[in-house]
Amino acid sequence: MTQPLLEAFQVLYEAEDLPSHLMPFDLERVYGGIGFGPETLYSNFVTSIDGVATLGEGNNAGSLISGKYPADRFLMALLRACADGVLIGAGTLRSTPGHVWTAGHVYPQAADSFAALRRSLGKPKDPQLAVITGSGDIDVAHPALQRGAIVITTTAGKAALKDRIPKTCEVVSLPGKRVDVTQATQELRSRGLAVILTEGGPGLMGQLVEARLLDEAFITMSPVVAGREPGTGRLGMVEGVEFQPAQGPWFRLLSMRRHGDYLFSRYALKRD
Repeated sequence: MTQPLLEAFQVLYEAEDLPSHLMPFDLERVYGGIGFGPETLYSNFVTSIDGVATLGEGNNAGSLISGKYPADRFLMALLRACADGVLIGAGTLRSTPGHVWTAGHVYPQAADSFAALRRSLGKPKDPQLAVITGSGDIDVAHPALQRGAIVITTTAGKAALKDRIPKTCEVVSLPGKRVDVTQATQELRSRGLAVILTEGGPGLMGQLVEARLLDEAFITMSPVVAGREPGTGRLGMVEGVEFQPAQGPWFRLLSMRRHGDYLFSRYALKRD
């Protein structure tokens, strides 16, 4: 009898109108159904009970806050397996110097099943990585860039990169002093990346939410309190923007799951 990869998530709530992909049995047995519309931009973050999502640049905040909890890593892999592309900011790239943004990297126990899911969805072996950097200040020796990425930057950023960028990368230069996330998303969609996962960081999330580009948010709540002190760089999931609640972006709950002491929620932006 086939054993599950880990204990199944407990489904506490699931909206009735969610799309669902045809998934390999072992993945569905652990998580249940999951799916996305034909053009969706969704995020994945883990936060502490008190809402801390990053511990300052140079810290692999996700792993530290989650404690590398297997169920969180499984979901991270599953969300990558469903995506055409993964969009991150330069700070996220710097904070994870040895990382590559694939399903198999974070949950190798099910790499074959995630690959099977991608084949069933008609997607290539791994999602396309896209990195936003206004200044071009990125480590061009990073393994994720060596594998190949779309680097979206400004005219000044492109000049700063010059000939240092690996030949495996495509550099997209946009006008202005900072990268416009709407234009950046359009560039990715023009390359066939319809279903996009973003893993932040918080500054990029702020821009995506402000522009109403973020369709869905997956949030893992880890059973830990991180706390904050002034100047430590500990941030929430969304930074750099403020909204008045009455006029701000409101989301509706799509699903809630539990695994051990962790909660896994999925929200969709209300657009009406």
